[in-house]
Amino acid sequence: MHGSTCRCGCTDPRGASVHAIVAALAVDDLDHAIEGGLLVCEPCPGCSSDCTASVLAVRDARQDALAARERFRAREARLARRAEERAARRTTPSAPVTGGGETRGPALPTAAALALARAKAKAQKQH
Repeated sequence: MHGSTCRCGCTDPRGASVHAIVAALAVDDLDHAIEGGLLVCEPCPGCSSDCTASVLAVRDARQDALAARERFRAREARLARRAEERAARRTTPSAPVTGGGETRGPALPTAAALALARAKAKAQKQH
């Protein structure tokens, strides 16, 4: 690293951390730049406008890339969850109801079965 001197020639001590980020970016060491605070850095007040613009462009591009990665991961998790839910619905056993040797369709949902039982009980009371 170049100490606190930036590649644009700035020696302002207030920009030492940004100068270290610029030096890391100059050798394509993005990991070191991120560890140095690239994602949250503010421009050095003494650096040239070109230097500041390049650092801010890299910072913004990296933030955009990380946000896109998070959106992608959330989407993938959502799609996987939906696929699991569909698979669970398909594989849920719906045992056929048998009575008198014949096979009927799938079992009723719980709420419908309860309603049917109440209706049958009510009908039996009336007779």
